[in-house]
Amino acid sequence: MKYFNYILLIIFLMSCSDKTDKILPEEQVLTESVYASVTIQPDSLYQSYAIVSGILDANLVEEGDAVIKDEIIIQIINNTPKLNTQNSKLALDLAKQNYKGSAAILNSIKDEIEATRLKYKNDSINYYRQENLWKQNIGSKVQYDSKKLNYELSSNSLRLLQSKYTRTKNELETAVQQAQNNYLSALINTKDFAVKSKINGKVYALYKEPGEIVTTMEPLAAIGSTNNFIIELLVDEVDIVRIAKGQNILITLDAYNNEVFKGKVSKIYPKKDERNQTFLVEGVFNNAPPKLYPGLSGEANIVIAKRDNALTIPKTYLIDGSKVKTDDGIVTVETGLQSMEHVEILLGITKETYIHKPD
Repeated sequence: MKYFNYILLIIFLMSCSDKTDKILPEEQVLTESVYASVTIQPDSLYQSYAIVSGILDANLVEEGDAVIKDEIIIQIINNTPKLNTQNSKLALDLAKQNYKGSAAILNSIKDEIEATRLKYKNDSINYYRQENLWKQNIGSKVQYDSKKLNYELSSNSLRLLQSKYTRTKNELETAVQQAQNNYLSALINTKDFAVKSKINGKVYALYKEPGEIVTTMEPLAAIGSTNNFIIELLVDEVDIVRIAKGQNILITLDAYNNEVFKGKVSKIYPKKDERNQTFLVEGVFNNAPPKLYPGLSGEANIVIAKRDNALTIPKTYLIDGSKVKTDDGIVTVETGLQSMEHVEILLGITKETYIHKPD
């Protein structure tokens, strides 16, 4: 009797097992997607650096403040540029004084030219007068030669002074221009101690406090868009070739439990991150959550393909990725789209074909 009951129990369990592990393919909507980890970041987010070194004098904004383009957000102090600016201004004033002032060098050369021109005129008159007398055999040869020599010397002196004037004028103009450039450069260096925002946005982080040393190698602030956020997705290298701009994204964020947000792929970065063997992909929300903060994390599925009325079976019923067990034995099938749990069957079985779960 006990043996008979045992046989009945085995038959019952086997029948239950057959009912449980034997199913028909099912027609349903099948969506194939690529998994990606998600981080939310403000659009146009950048780190602001100083282009000079010094001491941080004051943070003129706080985290969370809205800023406009070219607004000063951080003030740095350093006495050296101020001194350089003052010295450059003194040099510029001196150059201008030498060029245009009342005691300008050019004025003294002009006076020399005027005196030499008068002497040249007088020597010229005396020379031509003596030449005419000499032609009439009046006067001595010594007198004629003396007048001629004085005339030639005066002519050379006038020509040399005129050349000196032109050369000195060019040198002084160049000196004024160089001093002007040095002064403007010094002014720019002074203005560089005021760090400005490059965009209209929000201050998300300040990395230095007043009194700390500032270098050109360390960021001082993080600034990004106030309301526009982007979705940063890390996609495995084996899936990146299946990603394209415009594909739909289904996003879940840890901060919004059980809510699914929709977006689209907007940008694909072509360089692989060798550290984690992933590619960076950016997306935008169709309708963003009511509140977002930099660094919010979550998961996403990038929709690769979608098919209505696809003939599907659970993945657990596949054998070696391309076969199923039917009432007539092992059958080779052709698969199509795949989701996390189901796979589309294109050829090999129909919706009336019973399949068995492999042992």
